[in-house]
Amino acid sequence: MNDTEIIFIEENEANLRLDQLLAARFKGIYSRTYFQKLIEQGLVLINGNPAKKRFVPVINDEIEVEFAAEQTSEILPENIPLDVLYEDDDILVINKPAGLVVHPAPGHWTGTFVNALIYHCKDLEGQETSMRPGIVHRLDKDTTGVLIAAKNTYSQTRLIESFSKREVKKLYLAIAIGNPGKQIINAPIGRHPVHRQKMAIIETGREAISHIETLSVKEKLSLVQVDIKTGRTHQIRVHLCSVNAPVLGDALYGSKSANEKFRAGRQMLHACMMRITHPRSGEVMEFNAPLPEDFRSFFFL
Repeated sequence: MNDTEIIFIEENEANLRLDQLLAARFKGIYSRTYFQKLIEQGLVLINGNPAKKRFVPVINDEIEVEFAAEQTSEILPENIPLDVLYEDDDILVINKPAGLVVHPAPGHWTGTFVNALIYHCKDLEGQETSMRPGIVHRLDKDTTGVLIAAKNTYSQTRLIESFSKREVKKLYLAIAIGNPGKQIINAPIGRHPVHRQKMAIIETGREAISHIETLSVKEKLSLVQVDIKTGRTHQIRVHLCSVNAPVLGDALYGSKSANEKFRAGRQMLHACMMRITHPRSGEVMEFNAPLPEDFRSFFFL
């Protein structure tokens, strides 16, 4: 079984509590108590947001589960340098580098953003009870750019609600192989029916909308701005691949030959801007992350 599994709620499961539903789905493999622990640790997401134990899903809800191994030791603070874009008593905003895993998980118990966050914020709330203290959204390991964390439970709850209600504006830049032009991609995304480590555009998937605009073209590469209206797993990578313009350096959805030709060491995806409503003050705030050097080198930016 993969470390992560995505399922969709079927009609006969709609009235079941989440922990009960998951125990039934994986009967004989994991217990209800195990799933209760995963939910408490923030390792179960409902439509991209951390779940609550007593939550009752509805038909077609997307449930993402990380099957964490039992960890016997606590999450320790680590002095990992952070490129801080903004900080106050409630939130911390950083420019995430490539290679930084956001939260502890099997194979990455140390060296994560959470380890750095605990070190940086000495009195961070929730670090004794959660595997994801302060985490309100995620970026893939190799994706760079704006990453926001909450420094207390109140702010974390408010920000998670904002992401869930699509009140957060997110812009990404990608280097694509080919030229997708300017278009709106409205295509549902779900788990690939055969290759379980991949996502795919499928009829039974969840709504996924991406506004695509090519900003610059050089040789066979394009600098593309992506305004995502939904936040599905691997959404940008799947959508660009679907229009024959996969993200350069993407080992899962991209072109191996092009990745080698252009010597792309990672998927070239950057969260360049995020606009939120501050969880306490209500002020609208916008954060921008400068392009990393490997991005700039392709277009001499």
